[in-house]
Amino acid sequence: MTQKNALIVDDEPDIRELLEITLGRMDIQTRSAEDVKSAHSLLAEHTFDFCLTDMKLPDGNGIELVQHISANYPNLPVAMITAHGNMESAVEALKAGAFDFVSKPVNLELLRNLVDTALNLEPLDVSKTNNAALSLLGETEVMQFLRRQINKLARSQAPIYISGESGSGKELVAKMIHEQGPRAQGPFIPVNCGAIPSELMESEFFGHVKGSFTGAVSDKEGLFQAAHGGTLFLDEVADLPLAMQVKLLRGIQEKAIRPVGSQQELPVDVRILSATHKDLAAQVEAGTFRQDLYYRINVIELKVPSLRERLEDIPVLADKLLNGISEKYGVDMPLIGEDAMSVLCRYQFPGNVRELENILERAITLCEDNTITPEDLNLTVRQVIPEALVGTDSETDSVNADTNDINETIIGEHEAPKTNELPGSLPENEDSLESYLEGIEKNVIVDALEATRWNKTAAAKKLGITFRALRYRLKKLGLE
Repeated sequence: MTQKNALIVDDEPDIRELLEITLGRMDIQTRSAEDVKSAHSLLAEHTFDFCLTDMKLPDGNGIELVQHISANYPNLPVAMITAHGNMESAVEALKAGAFDFVSKPVNLELLRNLVDTALNLEPLDVSKTNNAALSLLGETEVMQFLRRQINKLARSQAPIYISGESGSGKELVAKMIHEQGPRAQGPFIPVNCGAIPSELMESEFFGHVKGSFTGAVSDKEGLFQAAHGGTLFLDEVADLPLAMQVKLLRGIQEKAIRPVGSQQELPVDVRILSATHKDLAAQVEAGTFRQDLYYRINVIELKVPSLRERLEDIPVLADKLLNGISEKYGVDMPLIGEDAMSVLCRYQFPGNVRELENILERAITLCEDNTITPEDLNLTVRQVIPEALVGTDSETDSVNADTNDINETIIGEHEAPKTNELPGSLPENEDSLESYLEGIEKNVIVDALEATRWNKTAAAKKLGITFRALRYRLKKLGLE
C-alpha cells in the first residue's frame, strides 16, 4: 500500500510537531509550512493526499489557502484548524471548500477520524453522476444539475440543508450524498424529527445510561452513536422544539454528545444532513427556530426541484414506478395510454413524486385490458393544464384560478361528490382519513366475499370491479 502524504500549515512549532507525530503514527508522511507562501511552494513541488491548515497565518489566512487548493487541486481534501468556539470561521471555511474542520485544543481522536475519512475520498468522477441517474431519475436540466451538485458535495463534510416540497425526494438525495461520499461504508441513519415525542427526544438523539430515569432499565445508544462514522439525516428538522435545538447545536459544534444521566461526553464522528418542506428562514424570523442552529446546518443549501419544474421527466418516472408497483403486488405491468400520459404531463402534482406513485398505484387497480386511461387516473380538471395553454403565460393563471369559479370535476367521473354528502369529521377513534377509508373498503370487500362464499370472481363482479383490481386490493389490505 502506497504511503499517504499530508501537508501541515501552522505557524506554531508546538502544534506542527503534535500534528506531525499524530499523523506519523498513522503511517502518513508529512511536510510542514509555517505560512501561506511556503504552503504554495510545497503544493507546487509535491503531491499530497491531505492538507491541514490553521486559520490564522503570518502572511494571510487559511480561508485563502482553502480557496487556492479548491481552485488548483480539486482532489485534495483540506481541513481547517479553528479557535475553540469560533463557528463563524469554521462555517466560512466549509463554504470556501474545506473538507471539514477541527477546533483547538485539537482532539486527537476526532482528528484521526477526520483524516481517515478524508483519505477515503475518491477523485472526482463524472461516472458517479451518470450512475446516480439510475436512482435519481430525470434528464431535465434541473435534475442533471442536481446530480452534479450531489457528486460534488458528497466529497465535503459540510452540513447540507436539503430544501424542497413534500414528496420531492429529499431523503433520496440525502442517501445519495451519503453513498457517493467517503462515509458510504458507514451507517445512514434517517430520523423524522416531528415523529419523536418531545419528552423522549434527548434520549433518542443522545442515548441514556441505566437508571437515569424511570424506565431506563439498561444503557441505550442514541441516534448520534448509531450514526458514528456515517451520516445522520434530520428530516423535518423545523419540527424540533427550541429546547432540543440548543442541545443539538452543541452536539454538532463540539462533535460530542452527553447521554442522559451520564457525566461524560462522548466524541462522535457524524456528518449532519437536514431537510424540511417548511421555509426555515421564515421559521427563524418567527422565532420558532434558532438562528445559530440555522446557520450551522445551512452551510450549503441544496434545493430539490418540484415535479412541476420537470414535467418532461414524468414518462421515465412513471415507467419506473409502475414497474415497482407491479412487482410489489404481483401483477402484470400495465401500459399507459397516450391520452393518459398527456394528462399526467399536464397535471400540476402538488404532492410531487410521492403523489405520482399514489396516482399510478390507484390506476393499476382501476385499469382494464392492462392499459391505463385518463379515467383511471381520477385527477381533478382544475389541476390539469389545458393542452392549448401548455407553454404559454396563461398556464400559471389557469392553474392558480379561483377555485370557486372552476368546476372541480374528476376525470373519469360524471360529478364530484357534494360537500354535504361527506362526513363532517373523522370518528374519534380514527387517527387519519386514510385509515378510516381503508377500514370502510375492507368491510365492503369482506361482505362481498362472504356473500359469494369467497368466490373472488363473483365478488369482483358484485363489487363492479375487475378480478385484477380485487386481487390488488386484497393484497394491499392484508386479506390475501
